[in-house]
Amino acid sequence: MRRADGQQSDNMSKAKDKTVKKRSKEEEEEEEQQQQIFTFNTKPPAEEEEEDEDLSDSEESVFSGLEDSGSDSEDEEEEGDGSDDEEEEDEAGTEKQEESSVLKEEEKKKKKKKRGMKEGEKKEEGGEEGEKEDEYEHDTSDEEDIRNTVGNIPMEWYKDFPHIGYDLDGKKIYKPIRNKDELDDFLDKMENPDYWRTVHDKQTGSDITLSDEQVNLVQRLQRGQFGDVNFNEYQPSVEYFSKDVMLHPVTNRPEHKRSFIPSLIEKEKVSKLVHAIKMGWIKPRRVEDDSRGRFYDLWASEDSSILARHKMHLPAPKIPLPGHQESYNPPPEYLLTEEERALWDQQDPEDRKVPFVPRRFSSLRLVPAFPRFVHERFERCLDLYLCPRQRKMRVNVNPEDLIPKLPKPKDLQPFPTTQSLVYRGHSGLVRSISVSPTGQWLASGSDDGSVRLWEVCSSRCLKIIQVGGAVRGVAWNPNPAVCLLAVALESQVLILSPTLADRQVVSSSELLLSGQQGAEPVQGAESPVSWSEAEGEELSQGIRLKIQHPKAVQQVVWHAKGDYLASVMPDHSSHLQVFIHQLSRRRSQNPFRRNKGLVQCVSFHPVRPYFFVATQRSVRIYNLVKQEMTKKLQANSKWISSMAIHPGGDHVICGSYDCRLSWFDLDLSTKPYKMLRHHKKAVRGVAYHRLYPLFASASDDGSVIVCHGTVYNDLLQNPLIVPVKVLKGHVLTHDLGVLDVTFHPTQPWIFSSGADATIRLFT
Repeated sequence: MRRADGQQSDNMSKAKDKTVKKRSKEEEEEEEQQQQIFTFNTKPPAEEEEEDEDLSDSEESVFSGLEDSGSDSEDEEEEGDGSDDEEEEDEAGTEKQEESSVLKEEEKKKKKKKRGMKEGEKKEEGGEEGEKEDEYEHDTSDEEDIRNTVGNIPMEWYKDFPHIGYDLDGKKIYKPIRNKDELDDFLDKMENPDYWRTVHDKQTGSDITLSDEQVNLVQRLQRGQFGDVNFNEYQPSVEYFSKDVMLHPVTNRPEHKRSFIPSLIEKEKVSKLVHAIKMGWIKPRRVEDDSRGRFYDLWASEDSSILARHKMHLPAPKIPLPGHQESYNPPPEYLLTEEERALWDQQDPEDRKVPFVPRRFSSLRLVPAFPRFVHERFERCLDLYLCPRQRKMRVNVNPEDLIPKLPKPKDLQPFPTTQSLVYRGHSGLVRSISVSPTGQWLASGSDDGSVRLWEVCSSRCLKIIQVGGAVRGVAWNPNPAVCLLAVALESQVLILSPTLADRQVVSSSELLLSGQQGAEPVQGAESPVSWSEAEGEELSQGIRLKIQHPKAVQQVVWHAKGDYLASVMPDHSSHLQVFIHQLSRRRSQNPFRRNKGLVQCVSFHPVRPYFFVATQRSVRIYNLVKQEMTKKLQANSKWISSMAIHPGGDHVICGSYDCRLSWFDLDLSTKPYKMLRHHKKAVRGVAYHRLYPLFASASDDGSVIVCHGTVYNDLLQNPLIVPVKVLKGHVLTHDLGVLDVTFHPTQPWIFSSGADATIRLFT
C-alpha cells in the first residue's frame, strides 16, 4: 500500500509539473499577443472577467485573424507533449483522469484571477525589466490602429479576398464573420443602447464602441473647441520682457579685450571687397534721387498696360471745353438781362440751357471760388459710371464687295437706247397711250378732249376723234381678231371701232358689237351702269357703244381674250369702285360688295382667271371662279400709282408716288422681292414687255428707266433684275414729267407720253 501510495504521489507531482509548464507557456504567448494588439475597448475589469468566461462570436471574430499565428505552434506543442503523456498515463492508469478534471477546475479559477493580477505583476517586475524595455515596444501614436499594416489605402481593394490585411508579423488578418443583414441592423439599432456610439473600423472590419471620453472628445472637436478639457485658452500670458528698466544688469561680466582691438578677419574681408570693386567684379549700388522717386503718379502706366489690353475698354467722353459764357469777363451779349434772369430762376435745373449765371469781373483777382465745384464734380462722376456707353463694331468691308455682281448691259441687249420719233399734235397732257396688238397703230388720249390714232413707223396722225372731255385712259383690245379701242372719258367708257385693219377684222369687230343688239339683256332697275349706242356724228367718228357709269372713270383695261373689260372709279364713300363689263352680252357687274380701301388700278391675269386690285397700300388677288381672295401683297409703299403683270403671270411690279418700284414674286412671298429706288420723283407708270425680258418705269422726274428682268423656269433661282438704260427727252411741265409708258408688242421699243403734250418712241 505504501509503495502504491508513493507511486501515486510521484505521478501526481509529475502531472502538476507538466501543467505548470503548460501554464507558463500559455501566459508567455498571451503576453506577447497583448503587446502586439492595441485594444480600443476600455472596459472595466468586472466586464472583462465575465467576457472571459463566455466569449461572444463578435469578439472572437475580431481577434480570430490575429490568433491564427499562435494557434499552430500551440497545437504542435500539445501534440509533442501528448506523446509523453501517453507513456505516463499507461503507468498511472485510471488515476490520470481524476487528475485532469481537478486541473481543469484550477485553470478556470486562475483565468479569472489572471487579468486582475497582471498589473501587480508588471509593477513588481518593473524594476527588473525596466532596463530591458524596448523603446519601440509601445506606440504612442493614437492616429491609427497599427494592428493592420496595409497603410492608408482604399479598403475596397480587399472586398473580394477572405482577409482584410496583414499584421506586424506579416500574417493575414481574416475578416470577421458578419451575418448581419438590414433587419438585424435595424433590431440592433432599436435594442442596443450603445448603437449610437458604435463605429465600424474599416482597417480591422470590426465594430468599436466609443467610450464616454472619446464621445466627449468628438463632440468638443465638432464644436470647434480644444481636445483637452483642462486646456485654458484664455489663461494670462507671461510677460518675459517687461517695460520696467532693471536697476542691475543681467550680468556684470567685463567687456573682452578683443572688443577694443580691430578684427583681423574683418580687415581681410574688407580688403577683398575693395579689391573686387577696383577690378570691377562688384558694382556698387546707385543712389537714386529721393526727390524724383518719393512722389509719383499711381495711374501713370495704367492706360498703356491694363486698359489697352482690355478689348472692350471704352474711354470716358471728355468734358466740353468752356465757352464765352464761362469767361470771367464775357461779352455783353452773353450776360443775362433781368427778364432772362427771372426766367432762369423759374425754370427747372434740367430745362436751363446753362447751369450757372454768367458774371463779369474787372480782373481775374476778383473772381471768387466756384460754389458748385464739388456738385459739378459729383455730377461728372455720376455721368461716367451711370450713363451707358456703347461700342459700335465697325466691319472693314470693301464697298465694292457689297455691290452684287451684275452682268454688263452690253450682254443684255436688245433694249431701247435712243429716241427715234416724237409724236406731236396734242395741246394738253397726254395721260394715256396704247399700242394695237399688231404693233402698227398707236392710240393716245389727252386733256385737250381728243383721241388721236398714230402710225407707229411714220409718226403720222391718221385720225382725230373729239370726245368732248379730258381722256383719262385708252386701251386697245388685245385680241388681234378684232380692232376695238376703249376710251375712259369722265363718267363714260366709249367703245370705238377705228377701222384701221382689213375687212375681215373690221367685220368681226362689228359682229361682236352687234351680237346682242336684237336681244338686250334685262337690266336691273337699280343697275348703276347703262349701255347705249352712239348716233349721228359720234357714229361717223367711229364711236359704237357708250357705257355710262355713276362716277368719273380713271382707268379702263381689257381681258386677254378681248370680251371683258374692267373700269375703275376711285371713291372712298362708295362700294361701286370696280365694274367688269362683258362686251358680247352688254352686261356689267360689280364683283365686290364692298371695297377695302381706295382702288387705284386693276388688271386681269394673262392666263388664269385671276383679278388684281391695287389699293393705296396693297394688292389683292381674287379668284374669279371661286369668287374669293387668294393672296394679299404688301407693297411697303405709301401710295400705289400703277401696276403691271408679267406675261407669265407669276410676277407683278407696282409703281408708287413715293419714288419706289416694287417687284413681287408670287411664288416666293407676299412682300416685295426687290425694291428699286432709282427715280427721284413719283412713279407714274410701269409696263412689262410681252416677249422680251424687259420692264420700264416712268416718273415725274422726266425719265424712263428700262430694266432687264429675266425670270427663270427654275423655282429655286431668283429673277435677275438689272437696270440697263435711263431714257430722257420729255420736258417737265407743271412739275409733271412722264405720265404713261408702254412697250411695242413685238419689237424692243418703248413709247412714253408726257406732260409736254408729246409722245416719244425709243428704239
